[in-house]
Amino acid sequence: MATEFHVPVYFDYLATFSWALSGAIVALRKRCDIVGLFVLALLTSVGGSILRDGLFLQRTPPVLTDPVYLPLITLATLVIALLHQRIANLPVVDKLVSTIDAIGTPAFAVVGMQLALEAGIPLPGVVLVGAVSGVGGGVMRDVIVRDVPFILQPGQFFALVVLLASLAFLALTLALGVATVPAAWATIALFFVVRMLTLRYNWQTRPLLRDG
Repeated sequence: MATEFHVPVYFDYLATFSWALSGAIVALRKRCDIVGLFVLALLTSVGGSILRDGLFLQRTPPVLTDPVYLPLITLATLVIALLHQRIANLPVVDKLVSTIDAIGTPAFAVVGMQLALEAGIPLPGVVLVGAVSGVGGGVMRDVIVRDVPFILQPGQFFALVVLLASLAFLALTLALGVATVPAAWATIALFFVVRMLTLRYNWQTRPLLRDG
């Protein structure tokens, strides 16, 4: 693959800020203090890249090399702390975060897969690295607050859509020979459309074992 895909820096910052907001909101609803808000904001926004780079790819995570990330996460924490009474129970906040997440998740999944391909990891491992990059932060957040991680719960096909997007990217680049950048944006668009449809029409999976 001659062309390397990179998320534009402003988009990277927007996704980080948005996911930090979502983490801080969860902490707020769990009755955490300001330190708890910052910790969950940090884990949610950069947890996936830390797992990807530190565990799988043995490279320094961007949060440690780019001086913008920590101020962005701090700003998101302060916004939620200052406006906590107004936003604690607003469903529109969750909808906004979900919409931005529908762009950020596949973008960082694609970046993770691209890095894994460059590292010579076999294709099943490439998909795993992409999935961890995309959803790792949310899983870390849920574990910390003692919730069942959202990708394990019956819901709106989130995990299946991440897998679909990852396989679509690999099919476009490796099987069809599409350049990396167009393939990446096509993958992001596919994830966004399918994710918005699942939210709009409330398509959900069901538990295999039902109560009663």
